[in-house]
Amino acid sequence: MSTTIDQSRSASKELTPQERRRVKFASTIGTTIEFYDFYAYATAAVAVFPFLFFPESDNPTVGLLASFATFGLAFVARPLGSVIFGHFGDRVGRKATLVGALLTMGIATFIIGLLPTYDQVGIIAPALLALMRFCQGLGLGGEWSGAALLASETAAEGRRARAAMWPQFGAPFGFFLANGFFLILVTVLGHTNGDTQGAFMEWGWRIPFLASAVMVTIGLYVRLRLEETPVFQQAVDSGKKVSSPLSEVFRTAWRPLISGTFIMVGCYTIFYLVTTWILSYGIGDREQGVGLGIPYTDFLVIQLVSIFAFMIGIPVSGYLADRKGRKPTLFWTTIAIIAFGFSFRFFLDPATATEGSVLAFLTIGMFLMGLIFGPMSAVLPELFPTNVRYTGSGISYNVSSILGAAIAPFIATALNAEFGVQAVGWYLIVVAAISLIAIIMMRETREQDLTEI
Repeated sequence: MSTTIDQSRSASKELTPQERRRVKFASTIGTTIEFYDFYAYATAAVAVFPFLFFPESDNPTVGLLASFATFGLAFVARPLGSVIFGHFGDRVGRKATLVGALLTMGIATFIIGLLPTYDQVGIIAPALLALMRFCQGLGLGGEWSGAALLASETAAEGRRARAAMWPQFGAPFGFFLANGFFLILVTVLGHTNGDTQGAFMEWGWRIPFLASAVMVTIGLYVRLRLEETPVFQQAVDSGKKVSSPLSEVFRTAWRPLISGTFIMVGCYTIFYLVTTWILSYGIGDREQGVGLGIPYTDFLVIQLVSIFAFMIGIPVSGYLADRKGRKPTLFWTTIAIIAFGFSFRFFLDPATATEGSVLAFLTIGMFLMGLIFGPMSAVLPELFPTNVRYTGSGISYNVSSILGAAIAPFIATALNAEFGVQAVGWYLIVVAAISLIAIIMMRETREQDLTEI
């Protein structure tokens, strides 16, 4: 009797306002740092790395594709990261694992800022870059699911989607910080797209990577002060931890693994089309037919303005997911994304596109991204039992990153070069339709009690 009462109290512990603020800040700053690191690489993959690490080919598209290949390498590492950190997250706890994920990502990013270039050490340079990119992927593979569980497993009743939206803010916040930092640097140092000389290309590009150490230090301080989530603590007290979360999740929760992966794949595709591919297309040479020829600094401003639509979409979808349900929110947003896929030619045709049309395109795309991304940190954890929740939600999230994000910039660049920009829109439509089918087949999880799964 006493054990049952203690477990009930542990699971239902009501956090104080101060504790809730600490959880919000810890889950947000961690993902902000992780996405800052990730976006800093994504920006450099377009503007820096093709020239400094992959300079062999005279065809600019070849260098860009090689750079995007290393960008995609992190997504291959992310499922492995979700398995490694998921194991410890389900065995040891959410808090300690989140610290490890943050350090893995942060150290790899800092080292990127110290790497020699191809001219200095030859083939070793892109090899080291690929290795650090792989380590970035390992860290992010363990980061997101841990932050999502930290927020969702401490949420007040009926407000789980709104509580779990805080880790999602890390994506636009990190994007804003990374691109804003690059904008300041290229402006102060007088860099223009395509330049291979000058202060920015010699040393300026390294500063955003080295500066990540400051944010990592802040994130560590905050996370080390956290307590374990009450939902996980109940699983520990009840003796429900499993010795091998990976084998357990494949044995007992393989259906949610498949469902969660395909629910997320459309989200990831639009995410990296409107953040990574669009940068290469926007600043690409219009005369060569590979882009719109917008100056690099002007395009960064456009992206920074449009990111506010992303920030607005996240709380809107969190509110809708709590009030109307996860399934209808995801369903109608995915329908809107499919409709958006038909607009690529209208907004981005090189013959008619302007900076204003690109801003409109990105604003719409970013808002839809916020709507579809916002509820995911509640939806995916709700699909899995507590003892494999870290592992299961992490694998779904990160396997979908391979299918929807790792290859998206690469495929979009190739499609645009061969068939024109609307072909990228058809690509988005196909992937979003796959997600729509998975959403239709999913169960509604709004009323799910995480302690009862």
